Amino acid sequence: MTGAITPQRRAAAFFDLDRTLIAGSSAFVFGHAAWRHGLMPTRDLLSDAWKAITFRFSGASDEKADAVRDRILEAIQGRTAAELMALGEDIIPRLLDDVRKESQGFIDLHHEAGRATYVVTASPIEIVRRLSIELGMTGAIATVAEIVDGVYTGRLSLPFCYGPAKAEAVRAEADRQGYDLALCYAYSDSASDLPMLETVGHPVAVNPDRRLESVARSRGWPVVEFSRAARKVVRRTTAGVGAAGLAVTTYLLGRHHGRRLVVS
Repeated sequence: MTGAITPQRRAAAFFDLDRTLIAGSSAFVFGHAAWRHGLMPTRDLLSDAWKAITFRFSGASDEKADAVRDRILEAIQGRTAAELMALGEDIIPRLLDDVRKESQGFIDLHHEAGRATYVVTASPIEIVRRLSIELGMTGAIATVAEIVDGVYTGRLSLPFCYGPAKAEAVRAEADRQGYDLALCYAYSDSASDLPMLETVGHPVAVNPDRRLESVARSRGWPVVEFSRAARKVVRRTTAGVGAAGLAVTTYLLGRHHGRRLVVS
């Protein structure tokens, strides 16, 4: 199934990556691949492993996001774009194994409803774009590092795709594609994504941290809890993945105010 949308309803669904589309931290997957290819020392990998564990159970913070940004830029500085693309051979299969089957169900249902779908994340665009293709999504919005003469400089080409900058990137893509943000959806687990969630007409809190859950409940946003059971998804499935399909259908029909949707 492709991400094509119908002209009469130009809308999109925007999905955060870590703890939303996938269960854990893409930054650690990136770090492990960088370590295997000699781009990161073991001490940094172990440090990132601990950060990934704490992120899985306590969510994101500005400090953690800054550390991830700096680690990625440090790892790729002086490397060629081809070298980073080669990391994808290690990274993409691992990310696909961690994709939640419920999230794939959401993606498929949005496509059936005629909406485009995007991954929106602070991870590198070179990797995330490939992931979006594997998942049959329309595209990716991610961090873009500066390249000069085919080599990464260690600086950013665009603002780090996190917090308010992530929301601005979504608005920019909506302007380019002609999406009506009032008709758009956004999914995230973290309060750091409140700017993105507030940008669209249909925000959804997915396995939210405490702050996001509090905000979602106070504003009547739907709260979706995914099961901790097996997460592996068959790539590019058809729409209607069990309870996920039922939960999204319920939300799309509008019967969602103040409800927690438990998807198992």
